[in-house]
Amino acid sequence: MERFQDLRNKEVVDLCDGSRLGFVCDVEVDVCSGRIIAIIVPGHRGFAGFFGRGDDCVIPWCNICVIGDDIIIVNTRKQ
Repeated sequence: MERFQDLRNKEVVDLCDGSRLGFVCDVEVDVCSGRIIAIIVPGHRGFAGFFGRGDDCVIPWCNICVIGDDIIIVNTRKQ
């Protein structure tokens, strides 16, 4: 069982192309069941973080392939 704080310390990597998406910044929870339905990785920031930020990447829980000690591997092409 993973705690939210444990997820925040893990880097998210896309299985499809090996790209590093960033670190988990938040989770989306179904309040009725109490289950996590998605993890959220912040969008890329502009030059030196000054020119805004892109949209956050919401990754559905079913797209998570593996949660390791340091990394979460996801399949962003899975529907």
